[in-house]
Amino acid sequence: MNHKEVAKRIAEAVNTDNIIAAAHCATRLRLVVKNVKDIDQEALDNDPDLKGTFNANGQYQIIVGPGDVNRVYDEFVKITGAKQATPDDLKKIAAESGKNNPVMALIKVLSDIFVPLIPALVAGGLLMALNNILTGEGMFGAKSLVQMYPQITGMAEMVNLMASAPFAFLPILIGITATRRFGGSEILGAAAGMMLVMPSLINGYSVAEAVATGKMPTWDLFGLHVAQAGYQGQVLPVIGVAFILANLEKFFHKHLKGAVDFTFTPMFSILITGFLTFIVVGPVLRIVSNGITDGLTWLVTTFGFIGYGVFGSFYSAIVITGLHQSFPAIETQLLADIAKTGGDFIFPIAAASNVAQGAATFAIYFLSKGDEKMRALSSSSGVSAMLGITEPAMFGVNLKYKFPFFIALGAAGISSLVMGLFQIMSVSLGPAGLIGFIAIPANKWIGFFISVIISFVIAFVVTYVYGKAHMPQTNHLNTVSNDVVLEDVDGLAVDAPVSGTTINLSQVNDEVFSSGMMGDGIAIEPNDNVVYAPADGEITVAYETKHAYGMTTVDGLEILIHIGLDTVNMEGKGFESFVKQGQTVSKGDKLGSFDPEQIKAAGYPVTTMLIITNTANFDKIIENQVSGTAIKQGDTVLTAVPQTQPESAIAEG
Repeated sequence: MNHKEVAKRIAEAVNTDNIIAAAHCATRLRLVVKNVKDIDQEALDNDPDLKGTFNANGQYQIIVGPGDVNRVYDEFVKITGAKQATPDDLKKIAAESGKNNPVMALIKVLSDIFVPLIPALVAGGLLMALNNILTGEGMFGAKSLVQMYPQITGMAEMVNLMASAPFAFLPILIGITATRRFGGSEILGAAAGMMLVMPSLINGYSVAEAVATGKMPTWDLFGLHVAQAGYQGQVLPVIGVAFILANLEKFFHKHLKGAVDFTFTPMFSILITGFLTFIVVGPVLRIVSNGITDGLTWLVTTFGFIGYGVFGSFYSAIVITGLHQSFPAIETQLLADIAKTGGDFIFPIAAASNVAQGAATFAIYFLSKGDEKMRALSSSSGVSAMLGITEPAMFGVNLKYKFPFFIALGAAGISSLVMGLFQIMSVSLGPAGLIGFIAIPANKWIGFFISVIISFVIAFVVTYVYGKAHMPQTNHLNTVSNDVVLEDVDGLAVDAPVSGTTINLSQVNDEVFSSGMMGDGIAIEPNDNVVYAPADGEITVAYETKHAYGMTTVDGLEILIHIGLDTVNMEGKGFESFVKQGQTVSKGDKLGSFDPEQIKAAGYPVTTMLIITNTANFDKIIENQVSGTAIKQGDTVLTAVPQTQPESAIAEG
């Protein structure tokens, strides 16, 4: 690669005057630009030295590859004079630039607050679905399982308690993540959340009734009567409280010093926040929050199935923009006030949309004869979409060909309309896909299954028929296959650099890795903190941030080991490196170590990627372990089959 020429072509395509700032990580050139529309996308797409591009979180990212990206970056800065920044600084610059778009800024804030809460909310939702199975009538006959088998009553009650906990104490969870997002202490955020759900307050779900009947107790503050109202199930009031708390804390940290700061900042922050919350912020934002819920309920009530259909037609397009990341806040509010709303209508629409994208992806699998890499990607990402994760399917397959994506939009619109006709709503959060029925009341299961079957059939059939006539055929041979028996393959073995559990690369929550832009490989969820050399070779890249290593093996394999996602932002904190660029290593030598807890505390996954970046030089890259397999460091996880390897030598299981 001629790094100067590549940098020059990127500069021409991006437009020098369009650049605000630039940075790079282990694989990508990261830019903040004034207007993405001014970029010559076609030139970048057709550049033989670039592996792809995508735009996310205010950053336009160009995938160059390990060992080359830093050199291209240096030349790019020389040519353009772009402002240099660290990836973390660039994130802040992108956020500042995004302030011109208040909607996207709000979406980013909500995403940062709610994404860390999803495991707890999904766990509670699935437990709630289990409770529905145990206590719901009409599911296994006229009586519920609890009525038929009274001996399981205790178990059902315990399950219900576990399911209710994340929602009953939601303000505490939001207090933690929201205060952290606004730059305050998450422990103080938890304390603020706790004061909103104290047992001595009127339960948030009973506030309306207490006000209507005149039974709301109040505090007398110098003649001002303040309602003793709790905020169970509320979202916006807690976010407002966290914002005030974090800013008060930062103010006192700035103006108080030493022991005085340590002693009095927490007290003053909580005290002032508490009074403001119960007097002004809580009541006002409760009205706003309830208004949003009432408005959405009115929309569905007024427009019925037509509203479902319109929403479903645009759902996947919304996912591309990232706006869907604000939905958990809305869904949580709908579920928290389920007695009035009837449930969450966003969930079934999301399920119909995700199934449609997955079905279109499966159609591409059958259309991609001769393109083994696309068949592997479409099959795995199609399964992922059926289970509710559509990014690999959309970014890796459907948007590449365009027509599958738009056909899936139409199928989702039709199936969502059917959802509306059946008045399908979920009573909990859960996996928005085929198995989403567990979050749907049993008496609505038939309607749900009819809707998702319609979604699948329309998307699959129309995509396949249209694709037969319009989809270009290729003979790309690279593949990742879980069906190949290791002992029957003559190829180059690559060992696991860390112990843990394997994950199919398409399941990784990063488009660059999941779509195969960087090359084929495997991901590992580590249960150890030491990284080892997966083969004999030379270290070609050892980043100062210590989160990634590049090496070339004695057999010519170019390997990237990337610890975590976006961990470049940690700037080396929590990582230790034992090797330098140019150093020769043997298989099993220690390359470095990392602190999983510190990485997770910073908000980053520790999922570790093992990528063959020169995949195109090989006939096949084979996964030797099925996704979800527990492996130890040193186990062979990938086999690279040279292009000279005859097809007959590969025995498929």
